[in-house]
Amino acid sequence: MAAGSEATIPKILAAGAGGEEGEHAKPFTPEKAKEIIMSLQQPAIFCNMVFDWPARHWNAEYLSEVLHGKQIRFRMGMKSTSTVPQFETTCSYVEATLEEFLTWNCDQSSISGPFRDYDHSKFWAYADYKYFLSLFEDKTDIFQDVKWSDFGFPGRNGQESTLWIGSLGAHTTCHLDSYGCNLVFQVQGRKRWHLFPPEDTPFLYPTRIPYEESSVFSKINVVNPDLKRFPQFQKAQRHMVTLNPGQVLFVPRHWWHYVESIDPVTVSINSWIELEEDHLARVEEAITRMLVCALKTAENPQNTRAWLNPTEVEETSHEVNCCYLNAAVSAFFDHCRTSKVVEIQTLRTYGDHMKKEEFSVCDHVEVGQTGSQNLTMGIGKLEAASHFGPDLVPVAQRSEEPSSERGGMFESDGKDFVDKDGEHFAKLRCAKRQQIMSNSENAVEEEIVSNTTAVPSQTFISTDDLLDCLVNPQVTRIVAQLLIQRSL
Repeated sequence: MAAGSEATIPKILAAGAGGEEGEHAKPFTPEKAKEIIMSLQQPAIFCNMVFDWPARHWNAEYLSEVLHGKQIRFRMGMKSTSTVPQFETTCSYVEATLEEFLTWNCDQSSISGPFRDYDHSKFWAYADYKYFLSLFEDKTDIFQDVKWSDFGFPGRNGQESTLWIGSLGAHTTCHLDSYGCNLVFQVQGRKRWHLFPPEDTPFLYPTRIPYEESSVFSKINVVNPDLKRFPQFQKAQRHMVTLNPGQVLFVPRHWWHYVESIDPVTVSINSWIELEEDHLARVEEAITRMLVCALKTAENPQNTRAWLNPTEVEETSHEVNCCYLNAAVSAFFDHCRTSKVVEIQTLRTYGDHMKKEEFSVCDHVEVGQTGSQNLTMGIGKLEAASHFGPDLVPVAQRSEEPSSERGGMFESDGKDFVDKDGEHFAKLRCAKRQQIMSNSENAVEEEIVSNTTAVPSQTFISTDDLLDCLVNPQVTRIVAQLLIQRSL
């Protein structure tokens, strides 16, 4: 990618110049920040919000001293240009200290070190998904260095956070998180984010293999896509941003994202914020878990690690999964009993329309097709957009981007989308969503038609092919709705 093709948010916005001495107040109160987070449906960068956090000094060298010799698991991947995603099941792993990682990363590793089998010029290393509770189990005071309370979540700190440390090229494959929304604080180095809206799900070829609870993966390497195999990806709306130290990225619910480290060392801290929709999403995940484990275990009982993500360590027996599903349904109704009204949008299997059904058991639990958001947030979204400016920068797709270039790599700082009150951007986003939702409804049909001439006379349908259909997010949502209705 040519350096000139990127437009990044000015770094001065990340630094909070003068803020460390307390000369300037933060641009948003905790209450206002939370209001924005809970209503905004577009990724955005918060600037000048963490200049007084002690965690802003958490570079890799500092953390290596704090952890003094603690072994950490690093995921090792190839610096390649393959069109195939590097899923965690295809990576290798190394147990090493941060000191050993930093030595290897300076290309000074000895032949006796834990990274001895990995040429630094060919491999990247990533200590990802490191929960503070396990990483700093004997140093709990350090949790207070992270202050998510500044974003309107009182008492939330490092205890509910995850640490990410990577080398140049380290990345997570494109996926969406089934639960919550995401706040990501960039501490050291820069990361490039590729984001796609929820309505692009049909164009991203979702899969649940490898299986990981709460993660829906894309079959596409979005930085080097195979458009012959995945032609619908050309319709996806790529949003890009480079996250600089001192900035906090807000990722709304069900936005797809691919994240790559573009500096020699990167350190990030994130926290997933629970949402009302998570109660039903857990039922959907339990359904997915049961189907994936049943079919894949039957296919090859001796090799679960071929399809089960390394992060999944729980038992996968059918009995355990049945209990898991029943517990998820029970938890859903327990939550409903503590609330006042339920408003469920039911996607019918016949017809294109949605029928809205109301039950007096729960407060605002909404179910719709993949990527649908609470329609009552329309006004709230406009109000959130009105705060766009130097301290809240939207991650947006360029309006001038021609449709023929969709799927290419574009990065925006959002400046072309913000007028004095932010309404222009919000209205543009609504218009685009309606257009793309209309297009995505026909995605499956178009895919079948486009592939008809390429299909050989005899085809083999694998277990994974079947699962891609059975546990497609849209299908599991319908099944979850039916289960809930049957239990009422």
